[in-house]
Amino acid sequence: MHGAEVINALLQIFSNAQHTIDVCGNAKFLAKIFSFSVVDKIRLDASKRKDLRQRYIFEITNENINNCKSLMNTAEVRHLEEHEANFLTNENECMGFITMQKESLQATYSNIREVAQQQRSVFETFWDKAIPAKNKIREIEEGLKSEYLEVISDYKKATDIYINLARSAEEEALLLFANSKAMSRADRLGVLDSLIDASKNKGALVKIISPITEENSGLVEQICEKAPNIKILNGGSSHSGLFIVDGKRFIRFELKEPTAEEFSNAIGFIEHSNSKVGVYSAKSFFELLWNEHLQYEKLKEADQMKNQFIDVAAHELRTPVQPIIGLSEVLHSTINDTKQRELLDVIVRNAKRLQRLTEDILDVTKIESHSLNLKKERFDLTELISNTIQDVTGQSEKIKNGKLKLVFYNHGNDKQSHIIYADKPRITQVLLNLLNNAIKFTEEGTISVKIRSSRQNNKDDNIIVSIQDTGDGIDPEIIPRLFTKFASKSEKGTGLGLFICKSIIEAHGGRMWAENNADTTLGKRTRGATFYFSLPVVNESSVAAINRHKQQKQDDNNQWRRK
Repeated sequence: MHGAEVINALLQIFSNAQHTIDVCGNAKFLAKIFSFSVVDKIRLDASKRKDLRQRYIFEITNENINNCKSLMNTAEVRHLEEHEANFLTNENECMGFITMQKESLQATYSNIREVAQQQRSVFETFWDKAIPAKNKIREIEEGLKSEYLEVISDYKKATDIYINLARSAEEEALLLFANSKAMSRADRLGVLDSLIDASKNKGALVKIISPITEENSGLVEQICEKAPNIKILNGGSSHSGLFIVDGKRFIRFELKEPTAEEFSNAIGFIEHSNSKVGVYSAKSFFELLWNEHLQYEKLKEADQMKNQFIDVAAHELRTPVQPIIGLSEVLHSTINDTKQRELLDVIVRNAKRLQRLTEDILDVTKIESHSLNLKKERFDLTELISNTIQDVTGQSEKIKNGKLKLVFYNHGNDKQSHIIYADKPRITQVLLNLLNNAIKFTEEGTISVKIRSSRQNNKDDNIIVSIQDTGDGIDPEIIPRLFTKFASKSEKGTGLGLFICKSIIEAHGGRMWAENNADTTLGKRTRGATFYFSLPVVNESSVAAINRHKQQKQDDNNQWRRK
């Protein structure tokens, strides 16, 4: 129906109404529809009928407030926020989808009783939700705003509120995305475009917290490029999101399918409110979360700068140390004076100490930046332990002068092999550190090194190495933080060694632990401590599979280079 047909049908519905006429319209509908004099006249005529009840629902605004006041003299009027339903109905007829297109009315009409009853049912639903017009008019005239809290499970309505809220942003928009998919969903709805417009053209402060992954990193770059003033922080994932606009309204998203592509499939329900307490709480929560992530980013940045500085400093220290050691040893071989040789020994000893410290610092930096690369190979751990013990024995004065014994037990069988797949230099580093610690803290007695297999379900799952000494034992104050950085009471150590060892073993999929020795028969503690570490057994087929994977990766890289 168009133009005059719409007007005639409208007049017919008013004329044929027996007891009730119900009208529902958006903010512009009131002024438009009653601007036709014939419609306004029949409305006034209908108001004179005492047996006819007229009910009207409009979105009342500053623009139509006077029309609503006038209408209240002859009919019941209520206000409904942000709706676009334009229709009217009596007992047996209804008109819907009333729109203004190029100054010409368009609508649909039906005189089927069931259709009219269905339209009246819709009106009753709106009527129950709407508030009295006088309350809304008072709020507008006194500059007040009624508070509401809606829980909306209709995804269409939830979508409209989400989009309209983004479009309404004038001063501030705070948006917490539940996950990276949520940012992509917001982009498809045009929410991000609205926030970009608010930032660029309205000067609004826009803050976004979102997990940043490969999936949405491109979107983040686009936002930063289009609107550099929008601030974005990397956050964690959750099942809910939050959107606060201008400190006046907020919506909280509860998701049923967080990984869904479309908003309609992801949303479970939203809470929509303008409550001052609710908005304040939501904004406080967002700001706390923002400050937490901001501090984390600053700490991460500072940590990166610290690691970079340490890395550079350690490398710069390493460069002159090696020539000092080398040249000092050359001089040592050419000098016969005992006093001068002793002085050179002091130089070499302290240079090597500085060298060890430099290597430890570099290792800690690699561990904390997750860049500790392992170069694994297949080798016999038993043979490695034997060779390491020989090296340590030849260098230790305590062992040479007979105060200390260093014994290796291979699970009762000195010839048993334990083949592992690991980084040989790194495992050697662990063994040297544990053996040197045992020697340092043991003045006399025995250091026992044992190796055995830990069997479960008739399979060798782990190899366990233990180093037991008869020294002073572990200080009880140190035990809770034994494998952390700087955990040491020794004046000669930095407390980095055990931290590095544990990190190396864990990088191989094993674990490290320690305990003070105890007499299991009497239940009493004896002297010394025992340090343990375990390494997983990798069978031949697993090693072969790893090697095949490495070779395939190398072949792929070579093929890519040739292209």
